[in-house]
Amino acid sequence: MTLRESDLAAAMSLWPQLQGATARLVNHSENHTFRFDAPGRPSYMLRVHRPDYQNGDTISSELMWMAALRRDTELPIPVPLSGADGQLLQRFETPYGEGRFAVLFDLLPGSEPTPEQDLVGLFRVLGGYAARMHLHVMDWQRPEGFQRQAWTAESILDADGLWGDWRNGPDVDATLRATLDRLDAALREDLAAYGTSGDRYGLIHADMRLGNVLVDGEHVSLIDFDDCGFCWFTYDFAAAISFHETHASVPALKAAWLDGYRGVRPLSASDIATLDTMILLRRMALLAWIGSHAETTLAQTHAPGFAKGTADLAERYLAVRRAAQG
Repeated sequence: MTLRESDLAAAMSLWPQLQGATARLVNHSENHTFRFDAPGRPSYMLRVHRPDYQNGDTISSELMWMAALRRDTELPIPVPLSGADGQLLQRFETPYGEGRFAVLFDLLPGSEPTPEQDLVGLFRVLGGYAARMHLHVMDWQRPEGFQRQAWTAESILDADGLWGDWRNGPDVDATLRATLDRLDAALREDLAAYGTSGDRYGLIHADMRLGNVLVDGEHVSLIDFDDCGFCWFTYDFAAAISFHETHASVPALKAAWLDGYRGVRPLSASDIATLDTMILLRRMALLAWIGSHAETTLAQTHAPGFAKGTADLAERYLAVRRAAQG
């Protein structure tokens, strides 16, 4: 169900900062994001969570990691704001009798970049940001009760995956299904061989796509940790090119991301070799997501040709894989 600005009266009552402010829906993908403005006052972003995706414990854990990143690093990420009861995480009931979790954040400056721009410099920055987060989680002692989902081959590729079943993605016909089934099997095999040791797998942002980046001149902010979870570190690059994996700029963006990353933290040859694996894993996750979120503008925008583009990428991946195996 798409929430409207008029559905937020109960939510607005939870934060004194929102009294008298005007709401505007700015994004509806996994969650609803509303911007609140009032003359002469700071602006805020309210994230209203989609039902049945995250729960109170997992959202609180996300906020714990964000707090640790703000304390221990200089990464530019949003600051959540407490409600009148002093709690960051709030819950309200919509006019339709549906309970929703919500978090209010300060508004960071900047705008979302687009694939048509020269993104090489930005991806060098994002690579450095990813490396700093990965270094942080390798040393960070997670609080007791910390809970986040795991982005594994099974949780992405299985029929009951976290974002749905890629087999139900738009336009996945018998021909494309045959190619994607072969890709599915290859990804599971390659990821199992790569393994999940602590130098390559851990807590990551998992959604550093252009829609979650704000650029303000030379300043780059990273937002929306709602999908953060346990996954391979190199998946953060794949997430950064979400929906644009077939764009001609991807090789240059990959090189820039690696340059930024390795300026902070080294990667082995086997780590670098997984980048293409992660791109295909992410692409399959997105194919499932588009199918299970068909009501959103984002899914509707990218659905045409997405399955065919995924199969084309799969054919190339499988051909390179066969050649490497002799």
